[in-house]
Formats: sequence, structure tokens, C-alpha cells
Amino acid sequence: MKTVRDILDSGTAYLEAHGADGARSSMQALIAHVMGTNRTWIYLHLDDAVPEEKLVQLRELLRERGRGVPLQHLLGSVEFFRRTFRADSRALIPRPETEELVELALRLFPRSVPNPRFLDMGCGSGVIGVTLALELQAMKPDVVLADISPAAISLALENATSLGARVRTFCSDLFTAWENPTDEEDTRILPPSTFHLIVANLPYIPEHERLQTEVTYDPSTALFGGEDGMEIIRRFLSQAGPHMEPGACMLLEVGHDQGERVIELMRQAGFDNATLHSDLNGVPRFPACVAPRNE
Repeated sequence: MKTVRDILDSGTAYLEAHGADGARSSMQALIAHVMGTNRTWIYLHLDDAVPEEKLVQLRELLRERGRGVPLQHLLGSVEFFRRTFRADSRALIPRPETEELVELALRLFPRSVPNPRFLDMGCGSGVIGVTLALELQAMKPDVVLADISPAAISLALENATSLGARVRTFCSDLFTAWENPTDEEDTRILPPSTFHLIVANLPYIPEHERLQTEVTYDPSTALFGGEDGMEIIRRFLSQAGPHMEPGACMLLEVGHDQGERVIELMRQAGFDNATLHSDLNGVPRFPACVAPRNE
């Protein structure tokens, strides 16, 4: 009978041989997942025997991980801002940088705004909007999540429900859900017309850029932003102004070499205080701006 130590060592070696990122931590997570426990348990039970039925599950997960299937898809979850969100192929797996985007939004948004309205545009799994709703729930914000993908919207709703976040979702190609009905019988519920905070993590990868194997498991609609990666961002910035309250904040997450270009687009669109913030690695990744205030 193989022990936990045997499985941890052999599984780590297998993943290293197949070029998987974070081989040992991946193996720890898979063992904890299959055994229904946590990583601390592993090191307290290294010499315990692993039941055969658990070994069968681990071998299958190990093969999938070796083929490049993201660890989050195999576990069915991802940790984000100290919470566990569901994760699968319906939406982009949130990156650590996106947690920094949320931290920046929380730092910049003034707590004095009454009855605030937030928009998470291109919400994917909903991590940004759901986190804002929960972190600022004392303000009782009206939080809207929008995405072009019905599958992503369904995942965002599952996450909001499981975490107890009050949000509303709209399937929308950027701001198409805000278009007024033209048919008198059209009873669609429209989102709020304007917001005090808009946060967007839109597709920004150039169309022909080669991706790591793991990234290819994310939906292409959440990844590619046209020839230079900026097509959707340009369209978004050209449309966003009328949906912002005077003085409202906007924050984006963009590619490592796109920040200065986005700042220039913000200025051209008439936004004030366009500022580029860097992530923890010093990459200028988060353009921010403010809607003009009424004179």
C-alpha cells in the first residue's frame, strides 16, 4: 500500500517531468482535494496508507494536470481575496493581479458616496463584483455584473449565491444591455443607467499571441482583444462615459505593455486624472481615471 509520502513524491516527479507549474504545490492540492482535507493534514500523515479508491482518483487527476489542465479546473475552485470561488471552463481563471485590482478599487473608492452603484464589466466568474459587494456590503451597494458570455454569467451567479453576495447580472456585449427597448412589448429590465465605480478586466491578449497550455483552457472570448489586444478596450472606453456619474472612478486591468496606450485613450475620451498604477511586480497594469465633474 502506498503512503501519502510516496504519492506526494512520485506525483511531484511526474508533474515536473511534464513541465507543470508548481509541481509540488499542485500535488499537495490534489491530495488534499481527494482526501477531503487540507495541506496541513498531509504533513501530519505522511506515513499513512492511501486507500486504493483514492489512488485511482489521484492517478486520473494527475494525468489531467500533466496534460496541462489548470489545477483550478481539477479542484473546481479558486481562492480569491480570502474566499473560495467556483472555477471551471465557463470563465477565465482569475489571476493574482486581479486581486490587486480589487485592492486598488477598495483603496480609491470614497466611502462617503451614498447609495453607490458598482459595475463589474466583463465579469467572468464574478470575482471582482462579488468581492466588492461583500467587502463594501455595509454601504449597501447596487452591484451589477455584465458579460457577453451566458456561461460566464451562470458561473458568476453561482458564486454570488454560494457566497451570499447581493448582485444583479446582465448578459451584455459591453453596454448593449443598456439599450432602450424599441418594442412596446419588450419588458426587459435595464441596468442602472450610471455608476459610481466601474471596474473592468476585459480581454486584452493580441489575437495571434501564443499562449501557455494552461491558458488555452480559458474561453477564447475572455482572452483575445483583437489584432493588438486593444480592440475591446477601445470600444469600452468610447462607450463608458455616459454610464458614469460625475466624479465616478474607473479602473482597468490591461496587458503588461498596454498601460500607457490605455491612459492616452482615457484622456482622449475626456476622462480626468488618468493615472497608471503598477502591480506588485512593478508592471504598469492598472489604468485608472475619473469621470468629469459637472461645472
